Amino acid sequence: MDGVPLAARFSIATNRLHYCGPAQAEPHLYRAIVEDRGDDEARRALEGFEALMPYLQAIGAKHGLDPFDRRVVEAYWIGNELLDAFGPADFPPLLEALHRRGLPRSVTERLLRHLPSRPIPHHLFHVAFVGVGAVTGHVPTTLANLEACRPAWATVRERRTETLRVVRPTLRIEDGRLAWGPDAEEEPPYDPRVVPDADPGRSVVVHWGWPALTLDPQQLGNLRAFTNRSMAAANEALPALGVFGPGRPG
Repeated sequence: MDGVPLAARFSIATNRLHYCGPAQAEPHLYRAIVEDRGDDEARRALEGFEALMPYLQAIGAKHGLDPFDRRVVEAYWIGNELLDAFGPADFPPLLEALHRRGLPRSVTERLLRHLPSRPIPHHLFHVAFVGVGAVTGHVPTTLANLEACRPAWATVRERRTETLRVVRPTLRIEDGRLAWGPDAEEEPPYDPRVVPDADPGRSVVVHWGWPALTLDPQQLGNLRAFTNRSMAAANEALPALGVFGPGRPG
């Protein structure tokens, strides 16, 4: 079960923005997506993504699976039952692995002091708890960047020539914690070779303004559930970490 094409779907947008991963990774990732198969070049490119690999390696090691098994990749980006096995004891080595990839020692130690009781290795938990751009230093941790970086489900309202008109839920800050805000309409550009079935009524997942994948009903349910679990876990720590500031308007 090759997860390289799935990982490429979520990683290509940040590589285009020069936020994550090695230079010149984009053509290898795009080929993996449109051909729906991985190769050595695409895998090596993904291995160079600073924050991605510690999570894939941790999930894979926990279950005796290759880091690029599709179930492992799906667990991190969307969420599935592989995440249920994780608890607080699994996170100190994961944070140390992120430190080796660039997370400053001072940040690592602070996160260890405020580790929530139910952390999970999901991408939203990473960007909310560890912080958007905390590993690379390329992006400030702001609500706007967290919104862009989280895998967000959206309902397609209209498919146009180069864009999709979608509606998706938004986040806000309430007393230093993440909370759900109102739905918002957006019109991101899309690539019909990547999401050829993004028809009105379908659900897609958007990452950094990029419709990365059309979700089936089970994936949509998992993304909703693990997003809420990630928010609950991060919210245990966010007021103490002062990332957004208690009472700061979102």
